[in-house]
Amino acid sequence: MDAGKARRRVEPTEAGGAGTGGAEQHVEAGSAAGARRPDEVSGTAGTRQPGEVNGTPGARHPGEISSTAGTRQPGEISGTAGTRQPGETSGTAGARQPAEAGGANKARRRVERIEVSGAVQGVGFRPHVHRLAASLGIDGDVRDVDGHVVITAAGRPHDLAEFHRLVRDRPPPVARVDRVVVSSLPASAAPPPGFREGGPADDAGVRSLPPDLATCPACVADLFTPTDRHYRYPFTTCSRCGPRATIVEALPYDRERTTMRGFRMCADCAAEYADPADRRFHAEPVACPACGPVLWWGALAGEDALRAAEAVVAGGGLVAVKGVGGYQLVCDAADEAAVLRLRRAKGRPREPFAVMAPSPAAVRELATGVDEAVLVSPAAPVALLPRRPGARLAPSVAPGLAEVGLCLPHSPLHHLLLADLARPLVVTGGNRSGDPLVTDDGEALTSLGPLVDGVLGHDRPIRSGYADSVVRGPALVRRARGYAPEPLPLPVTAPEPVLALGARLRHTAAVAVGGLAVVGPQNGDLSDWRGLAAFEASARALCLVPDVRPAYCAHDPDPGCPSTRHALGWPPGRRIAVQHHHAHVAATAAEHGVAGPFIGVAYDGLGQGDDGTLWGGEVLLADYLGYRRVGRIGTAPLPGGEVAVRRPARMALGYLLGAEDFGAHPVGDDLLRRVGPAEAELARRMIARGVDSPVASSVGRLFDAAAALLGVCDDNTYDGEAAALLEAAAAGLPAGEPLSWRLHHRDGLWVYDPVPTLRDAVTAGEPVGAVSARFHTTVAHATRALVGRVADDAGVRVVCLGGGVFRNSRLTGEVVRGLAEDGFEVHVGARVPVDDGGISYGQAAVAAARLAKG
Repeated sequence: MDAGKARRRVEPTEAGGAGTGGAEQHVEAGSAAGARRPDEVSGTAGTRQPGEVNGTPGARHPGEISSTAGTRQPGEISGTAGTRQPGETSGTAGARQPAEAGGANKARRRVERIEVSGAVQGVGFRPHVHRLAASLGIDGDVRDVDGHVVITAAGRPHDLAEFHRLVRDRPPPVARVDRVVVSSLPASAAPPPGFREGGPADDAGVRSLPPDLATCPACVADLFTPTDRHYRYPFTTCSRCGPRATIVEALPYDRERTTMRGFRMCADCAAEYADPADRRFHAEPVACPACGPVLWWGALAGEDALRAAEAVVAGGGLVAVKGVGGYQLVCDAADEAAVLRLRRAKGRPREPFAVMAPSPAAVRELATGVDEAVLVSPAAPVALLPRRPGARLAPSVAPGLAEVGLCLPHSPLHHLLLADLARPLVVTGGNRSGDPLVTDDGEALTSLGPLVDGVLGHDRPIRSGYADSVVRGPALVRRARGYAPEPLPLPVTAPEPVLALGARLRHTAAVAVGGLAVVGPQNGDLSDWRGLAAFEASARALCLVPDVRPAYCAHDPDPGCPSTRHALGWPPGRRIAVQHHHAHVAATAAEHGVAGPFIGVAYDGLGQGDDGTLWGGEVLLADYLGYRRVGRIGTAPLPGGEVAVRRPARMALGYLLGAEDFGAHPVGDDLLRRVGPAEAELARRMIARGVDSPVASSVGRLFDAAAALLGVCDDNTYDGEAAALLEAAAAGLPAGEPLSWRLHHRDGLWVYDPVPTLRDAVTAGEPVGAVSARFHTTVAHATRALVGRVADDAGVRVVCLGGGVFRNSRLTGEVVRGLAEDGFEVHVGARVPVDDGGISYGQAAVAAARLAKG
């Protein structure tokens, strides 16, 4: 459903209006006032920024459905949201007022079944319902049923109406209510007096696994209150925060099905766990120093272990720390020597590191454009922000870039580290570059131990590895801890479960069940056996969430893709091949609920095309069932294949020596001098003979070539480095006039010829930053022209952007603004990454549509 068009519907009822006997009432409800998400580009209200939380206008989780603040939709089952009910006096919302006079006191009691869907499991929703019911004198019970919460409620009609309103409109801070369905039950179904929490029940539906939640303010206060029994306890938690997805071994979500089952609660924790009035009521990971997990550092334990690790960091050393979703490598972010040593240890020469700061104020000292609501949200992602001039960070934290990734502490252990050390820390994944995240203690000691000065671990096992999520402006760049594996809607219901295997880079997997897709966390690349093993373990764990055995698998048709090789183990009739770029644009369309045909613009590095060439600069006329290629960028060879991907200078030689011929010829004398005659001659011979020189129509490779020709980057040390540095060179500069470009019609396709653009860039005679800005403007103008020609031919006015090139916020902004000015409805991924991290979701959407068609 389009979040901006959420509505509430009540079926006809018996006389007396909504809330009185007989017919089922369907309520599609939002749980907070609706605010427009900054990433919205089509004018549809009700979308939001990643990381926003429920309950406060402008601060909600992705996917929340809401209505306009202060208004009520037609057919809503109680009075105006936020107003008092008849006879109610002022006071705390939800508190029961003195008995109403007269006939209201004698109203007959009703019995109802109330089903609540959304993010309602593992977020303190059942205890919250318990407290609401008790405050209104409602009898019954609440229990988790696969995929939702079911309430049996008996009470007076007025009290039930108020109960509906509070359940719908005032959920716990980290919950989200998408839908409430109320149906009447016979009087014989009346529950006994009182209200209680029932155990989990089996029922049809898609089960959900709650994401991990950052430490809530109340637990932070406990952490630093000397008189509290949780004082300085690194694992304090409650129903509003703490580990969830990373510790769950099976569903439904209860303590005995998590890695906390080995920690028997002490009397104090057990009392809090059993007290409906306590915020730790039924908080499954609840623990304290007397009964819970313990830190270790060699032979030291507890506070001594923490102090020993902090002393190493303060002295300029490196420490491996066991975080919520995996081990992390930590050092002082202002210590250049420590940061350089960390780069050598990880084998990561220039890729930027994330920095954790003690507070929002400390973040603002390091960056501008800070959106505090995102940083303090329950997801607590890393936010890519413009680096403040003079910020006290080591130069090697994010070399050559205008942005730095910043976050706040998201666990009690991180809060203690940052408070005690009182300085920003580099906090990066605990792995060597390219390897999966380390989650096992033994592996941490053997693989990370030799790289660092000590390992700070603990005895709470991590069941599933989750890296930190990353946002850039309104869009998720990496969807992991705090977001995954919350289900995402599918535009077409899958008639049978589908396992979508994702791509090679930035790998995710997804399971499509019914109208939802459960998308797993992004946890690295499938570059070797370690990555493949992690992928297979993640796919198995993901299937446990909805508790299904997939009947089909969706995969990339490229036989060289590692996940495709996994698909070959399935029977041929159970495999659904989904072309890479179709999956990119389908993911964007599915996220935004696009129903009809759309123009898909897929710009990325490389993906196998239907014609035997490599694609990466494509315009597709598409729906979920299929697509037709209608436009592209001009091609160029990749001399040396993967060498040209790793070395932008080699890619530039491909354009200089073998670009698709439309009559223009590039120049690059400076580049030729830098690479030398030997490499230039080698590239020329490879291209002429067609040896290891696949042809590609790739915007990602075009950015690489431009970066090399402008002297910005000759070699990539991480994926997308040249493009990132080219974007950084233009930071803060105006768009400028576009460089030269041409549009041609060849073999039935509209084609943007980038050769005049590259030639003009080299000969412009302007500073590199200004030329980079003009280059971005040119690609945006060419894209706008391509889409315009396709739209004229096809009569389609909806555009979906996908592919890793659209991580470039400058290019994306210019494309979106230009197309919107031309009257198009434009969508770009926000809750789902536009790069390969969103491929599995796109595969799931396409596979579901094809299966539904039959």
